[in-house]
Amino acid sequence: MNTKIKSVEILPLVKYYMDALGLARLFDRFVPNSNGAEIAPAQVLCLLVMNIMVSSKPLYRVEEWLHDYLDGVTEEPLEAAKYNDDRLGRSLDQLFAADRGSLQAALSAEAIRVHQLETNVIHNDSTSVTFLGAYETPDAQAVTLTHGYNKDHRPDCKQIVFGLNITADGDVPLSHQLYDGNQADVTTHIPNWQQLRDLLDQEDFIYVADSKLCSMENLNTIAEHGGRYITVVPRNVREVKGFLQRVRNGEALVWQHRDEVPDSRKRGAMQTYRIHVGEAMDNGARILWVHSTGKERLERTAREQRLIKAEQALERLASGLNQRQLKTRTQIEAALKKATGAVGAFLAVTLEETRTSEQVQIGRGRPGPHTRYKEVEHVRYQLQWQRDEAEIARAQRTDGLFPLTDNTGLDPVEVLRTYKHQPYLEKRFSTKKSVLNVAPVFLKTPSRIEAMLCLYFIALMLVSLIERRIRLDMKTAHIERLPLRPGRMQTKAPTWRTIMDSFHGVHLASIERSGRVIQTTLKGLTALRQQVLALLKVPIDIYTSLRDGWWRFALE
Repeated sequence: MNTKIKSVEILPLVKYYMDALGLARLFDRFVPNSNGAEIAPAQVLCLLVMNIMVSSKPLYRVEEWLHDYLDGVTEEPLEAAKYNDDRLGRSLDQLFAADRGSLQAALSAEAIRVHQLETNVIHNDSTSVTFLGAYETPDAQAVTLTHGYNKDHRPDCKQIVFGLNITADGDVPLSHQLYDGNQADVTTHIPNWQQLRDLLDQEDFIYVADSKLCSMENLNTIAEHGGRYITVVPRNVREVKGFLQRVRNGEALVWQHRDEVPDSRKRGAMQTYRIHVGEAMDNGARILWVHSTGKERLERTAREQRLIKAEQALERLASGLNQRQLKTRTQIEAALKKATGAVGAFLAVTLEETRTSEQVQIGRGRPGPHTRYKEVEHVRYQLQWQRDEAEIARAQRTDGLFPLTDNTGLDPVEVLRTYKHQPYLEKRFSTKKSVLNVAPVFLKTPSRIEAMLCLYFIALMLVSLIERRIRLDMKTAHIERLPLRPGRMQTKAPTWRTIMDSFHGVHLASIERSGRVIQTTLKGLTALRQQVLALLKVPIDIYTSLRDGWWRFALE
């Protein structure tokens, strides 16, 4: 007798969520098997989504990954070899040629229906997806990989701008857009808002975005079509510049509203928000000036750290004066500017100059009665500095302040609470770039990149739906924590990573005798894992009833 092991881990759970959305059928509808291929593109694309969620191996290693899971228990190990990089690449080409916009809309509508997602508030933001490689041959039908403002701090690499819309309910992505790598965010909002309006079949949802939304053209267009918005007002707006200047000069503010929330950075502490209703913008929309104690603390700490760094740089500079490249005023002043950087206004720096002269013999030889001399002047510099406490105090008066504008008609505290959900969108970008490993990307053509990012969006939606479900059901069941982290450490808000890792080791074991399987057993489905399945509304027989070919998706 011998024993044969096949991993299953988190994949049956993932497949259950994919099946609940009818993902395979949607793929088959928009990317049909029109060529009669042995394996339908829909099946290939579904397995790629699963791979993105749990492995994110490059295309040429997906086959290797599949060997651990495919072929069931009794099947011959042939299936995984069929998913070679050529087949995967062809399926991506077919997805690129399909109507991905309609596919995305149909999938999002199904997610809203199946999971009863609330869509009254939608958050939007964008990030850069960085690519390694030249990509010199553009594709007229695809977005352009080019250099632009790179949020991964890789200006040497080409990029695509990835825009994402998520619900406030569970931070679930509903749609994404890809833009050329040098696309300005300010021009993307109106087309994006119109797409959301069509998807949701409503226009009065609250659209929350960063300061790039805040142009008069954008805000007026949304308002004129019955839309609502919340956004940050840029600091170069006239009303904002004037307000900040008055506050720096000592104008006292009247705080009409107040809110307190637990401080996520300091256990047991509270973070206080105060709101001052300022003057209206040119379009009549109010400006809400928010003061955050947490933001104030961060800004003061950052300023102090920059001041200390600048003072240390000045000390090094002072010790090297009058030597090498620090002999002239021009050289020293350039070094001073570099040393003080952004905190130069808070340091009173003086460069003192001492001039001396001496008589120096002209020519060689011993001096005599006919020796001639010339007067040589020597200039030496000395550096002194001190903090400009008055200027620091002026700057501190605006620490913690940021301006919001809206046309929602909500109470200012509700406007703030709605906006404060925006960082969760940044966490979704973090998931995309870390857990799902979307950047940097290695693919051959822009069209395949675009198709692959469509699959990443779908994977991100599934991850978000799983996280949302377990957290909602933990709250309903009054479960404060689950021991899902390594070493059975507790977590209040399980992430996809902790859920996925907690299923490592779940496998099928079959006992063979004389080439025949006489017993197959599911191993590793512990009580904790069964509890997770229950919280995720996944029937336990999704695991206990696994059979050969469990990983195949029904297309009819």
